Amino acid sequence: MPQGYEINDFAKEESWRMFRIMGELIGGFDRLSGVEPAVTIYGSARIRPEDPLYATTEEIARRLGKLGFSIITGGGPGVMEAANRGALAAGVTSVGLNIDLPEEQTTNQYTTLSIEFNHFFVRKVMLAKYATAFIIMPGGLGTLDEVTEILCLVQTHKMRPFPVILFDSAYWTGLIDWMRQHTLAKGYIGDEDLSLLVVCDSVDEVVEAVHKWCDRQELVGRRALHPHGQRVEARSRTTKQDAAHSKEKESPQ
Repeated sequence: MPQGYEINDFAKEESWRMFRIMGELIGGFDRLSGVEPAVTIYGSARIRPEDPLYATTEEIARRLGKLGFSIITGGGPGVMEAANRGALAAGVTSVGLNIDLPEEQTTNQYTTLSIEFNHFFVRKVMLAKYATAFIIMPGGLGTLDEVTEILCLVQTHKMRPFPVILFDSAYWTGLIDWMRQHTLAKGYIGDEDLSLLVVCDSVDEVVEAVHKWCDRQELVGRRALHPHGQRVEARSRTTKQDAAHSKEKESPQ
């Protein structure tokens, strides 16, 4: 059977697809309502349980779960499975947002709330909407896609700012150096655009970064784009704006 290409196969007369997209959005909103506070964990689908990264991811999710955070992943194998496994061990909601793909993606057995999507962009909304922090474990193209999209949404004020935590400085150094030496140096981005991008190398650092942000709106960790990766501990510059935004939402119309 020939492989279909969803984007290219759209035809202008296929407006009925909009109903399917609407259904996925409504279903996602309904089923994920009340899952907060939650942390979304991204990373490679291709690592195996014997990989040290698997155990580290599982421990991060378990520790965050013990603090009361639900864990959200893409629902597949590898890093996603490890994160869901840690959440399950902690006794919190373990969310898997699966995607129908011809290869790689099958729902792992450690989710307590699983939703399958046909459209990537709907799945991306659900992965981002309910999180109060994003942890980016080492991964491939999908992981790179997710981290740049989250940063872009924060930069353009389409999403409230939350920490974006890159785990394993050795893995991310090449990307960080390129962003600093080329993208930032040429003025294509500003330092403030990536002010919430931090790097962590241990489970303790990740847990501290998430906990302090959610508890006191304090960003801790090593600034990704700082030349020497100095550790920072500063109150969010958006705290007052966020508080005002929250009051505005709560005010009667």
